Formats: sequence, C-alpha cells, structure tokens
Amino acid sequence: MSPAEPSPEQSRPPSILVIGTGDTKSDELQFMAGIIRDAGAKPIMVDVSILSDPPYTPDYSRHDIAKSAGTSIEAIIGSGDENSAMRLMSTGAAALVGTLHATGKADGIIVLGGSMGTDLALDVAAALPLGVPKFVVSTIAYSHLVPPERIAPDLMMILWAGGLYGLNDICRAVLSQACGAVVGAARSCVKPKAERPLIGMTSLGSTCLKYMKHLKPELEKRGYEVAVFHSTGMGGRAFEAIASQKGFAAVFDFCMQEVVNHQNGTVVTSGPDRMENAGRAGIPQIVAPGAVDMVDLPAWQPLPAALADRPYHAHNRLIGSVTTSPEGRRATAALIGEKLGGAQAPVALILPLAGIQEWDQLGEPLHDPEGLSAFIDAMRRALPQSVDLHEVDGHINSSQFSTKALAVFDAWVAQGIIPEGRP
Repeated sequence: MSPAEPSPEQSRPPSILVIGTGDTKSDELQFMAGIIRDAGAKPIMVDVSILSDPPYTPDYSRHDIAKSAGTSIEAIIGSGDENSAMRLMSTGAAALVGTLHATGKADGIIVLGGSMGTDLALDVAAALPLGVPKFVVSTIAYSHLVPPERIAPDLMMILWAGGLYGLNDICRAVLSQACGAVVGAARSCVKPKAERPLIGMTSLGSTCLKYMKHLKPELEKRGYEVAVFHSTGMGGRAFEAIASQKGFAAVFDFCMQEVVNHQNGTVVTSGPDRMENAGRAGIPQIVAPGAVDMVDLPAWQPLPAALADRPYHAHNRLIGSVTTSPEGRRATAALIGEKLGGAQAPVALILPLAGIQEWDQLGEPLHDPEGLSAFIDAMRRALPQSVDLHEVDGHINSSQFSTKALAVFDAWVAQGIIPEGRP
C-alpha cells in the first residue's frame, strides 16, 4: 500500500472521544461535538462530571467512569475532597479510554478542562499508546504547573484562551482549531508498525553531541529502527515514557544532562525518574555521560545565584548552559551510579576520557580539565559492580567512542542480549 492510499482505518470516519465535565461545560463540549461531526468524524461524549449529570445524554456517563474505577459515583463524591474525587475519576477515565481504544472504539481523544480537567487529561493521555492522537484544551497549557513526567510522548495542547466560563468568539476559535486538529491527526496518523527492533538514543542537538551521525546509519544497516531524542526536558520525558512501556529493544542513552538539570532544580527537566525506566523495564542499556558537566536553563532568566560565577554558554535566546563545579560533578557521578544500579538488564557505561561535549575541548568556552578529571574519577568509583565500564581514550564526539559503542552493541546481539535486527 502506497503512502497515498488510505488504510481501512483511514477510510472510515474516525471516532473521537470528547471528554470533559458536562455539568459545567455543556455548551463548550456540545460545540466541540458539532465541529467534530461537521469535519466528518464521530464524536463520542465521555462525561467526567462528579456532582451532577450534564443536560445532554453522554455516550459514557460519570457512573460508567466510576464503575471503571471499581467504585460508585456516590463513593467518589464522599471520598473526601475535590482532589481525591478527581483522582478517582482520572483512574476510571483512563481505564475506560484504554479499553475503548483497545477494542477499536476510539481513534483519538480531546479533553477540555481547567487545572482539574487537565490533571485528569494527563492520566487519560498516558493510558494510550504512541500514535493515538491526544489533544488537550487547557487553561494551563504549556505552564510549569504541568510536570514533564506526566506528559505523554505525543501529547498536543492548546491554551483555552478566554473560555473559562461560557462560549465567545475567542473560545470558539480555539475549540474549533483543536477539534480540527484531532480529527485531522486521526485521519492522517501513520502509526508505528514495529517492523524492526527500535533503538532509543539520546543526544543534545547535533552540535554539542554528534555521535548519532555515525551510529544511526550503522544501526540501520544492521536492521534496526533508530529514534534520537533531544535531551532538553521533554525529549527525555518521551524517551522515558516509551522505555517504561518496553518500547525499545535497547537504548544508547548517551546524554544524561537532564539528570543534572533536575539535580540542580532547573525547569529543563524530564522528571526525577530520568535514566531509570529502561533499567526497570529490563531493557539493555549502553550509556555514556554526555554533557553531564552542564546545567541547561532558560536563557531569558537571570542565572541562579549558586551558578552565577560558573562559565556560561548562550545557545540561543531560549536556552543556555552553565558548567558545574568539580564538587557538583562528583555528586552527579554518584547519582548516575545509583540510578544504573537498579537496572534489571545488562548495562555498559562508556567513559570518554578526553571530554563529554563539544564545548569542553581546548579553546572552547566550557573547557575545564579539572572538572572533567573530578567527574571521571568519581564515575569510576560510583559505578556498581553490575555495570560494565569501558574507557575510551578519546572525546565523546570522536570515532573511537562510536566504534566502542557499536562493538558493545554487536557483542550483546551475538550473545542474545539484544534481539537481532531485521534488514
């Protein structure tokens, strides 16, 4: 079937779950259903109200949601407060939506809400696999109130501008865009086929870290699909989410910088479980400490006082990098060792002795041989016995590093640790 030919799924009207509290947002949700219907799709109304039923008859009621959570709506109302009640509704909604998708009754979802509805929406989206369109219309879209570890890898969001209470021209414009987007995504999405084993790789752009330019084509020659994740917070979150679902045959986690970011309290974080999900899921890991000597932070904010005297590199107007002290790097090494020690599958760490990111080389703005030496010594001591250490007398961007990574990978394939590729 050529890309231009519609699949059987694409030739029928997609079914879109429209999720929200119909008791308070009836007008908005019914408007959205109308837009979806006019776009040639089938809206399926899922009501997550708690206190009362909506003025329309939903396809799935609040009672259905409560039943999916293993309880009753009366028990949810009496659970304590609005937070506990909404968490129970989130559990039920996620379970119901997961079942509807698994049985072919849902091709995409759109959820409308304020902070309460967004809290629920994040759980619902996380219950669906990659490739199922997920759209959230939220009053807190793109806000730091939304923790990265709760964001599904392919979640789409739009700010619910001017629509907190009732319909108006601004609200209609936002809602109609969102509905058109989820219908279009459901029609055109090319879902992952998993024809070849997937290798997850992390990097920091293609300038700071460059190994993927050599490794990706070599792995593809061996019959693997390669997905490279940009380690600027959300990229690492997507990597971790897929790893937690056992979506990788193996990982080349060569940029651990988000671990350092979280350790230093910056918003450029993937959450506290970065570098833990692959090991927890039993996925073989080949890792390296790419860019762990830097903390990324918003370039449009003043530097934190604790880092203000450290060398700084402005990457662009959005993001900049500051180096950590030797003491900070020792603490990072200890944290990495702790995270790797919990792995339920083989782990190999490749330690490049000549540098771990492009700007730490001689003549570059973040060159710091004392800090690099402190990290290398601490990393050697911090590694648990379960991790195989491979030292490379070269830079992380050198051919020596990539060659060593492929050698470890090929040995693990030969040993059956990693499944063979499918050319």
